[in-house]
Amino acid sequence: MMSNLLKVTFKVNGSSKTVEVDTRDSLLDVLRDSLNLTGPKKGCDETVCGACAVLVNGKAICSCTMLAVETEGLEVVTIEGLSENNELSPIQKAFWMHDSLQCGFCTSGQIISSKSFLDGLDGRIPNEEEIKEALSGNLCRCGAYNKIVEAVAEVAAIQTHKGKMN
Repeated sequence: MMSNLLKVTFKVNGSSKTVEVDTRDSLLDVLRDSLNLTGPKKGCDETVCGACAVLVNGKAICSCTMLAVETEGLEVVTIEGLSENNELSPIQKAFWMHDSLQCGFCTSGQIISSKSFLDGLDGRIPNEEEIKEALSGNLCRCGAYNKIVEAVAEVAAIQTHKGKMN
């Protein structure tokens, strides 16, 4: 009988990891079950809810449908990898300050998608509709959408202001 196991090496939150995976394992399952990174949540397993979002080479993707074997040589960042020196990232702080967390199940995916969106702005301030569109792949059952949009808008404005100061 043929084995479906392969070794995959990729960078996770700044550290190189080599993991033996079944060729059918999702990135989400490997992150949660093999690497104990439980920030990305298992929600729908169909890319509908966004709770499993992680950054792959800087772009937000749903890790529930990406195969772990596809990450060979790539860089993956989970919610656990956003903070530096035990300090929350600007988008994490904004979510906290705007009370955009509620139950917290969708929060890691919302923050990851927000980070990807903010990184792609190139110093411009988005309008509310652009923020909503960027986060349309993330569902929040608690209905914290307005507070999430406020948090993202605040960070975008701060980043733009800092860019003008440099």
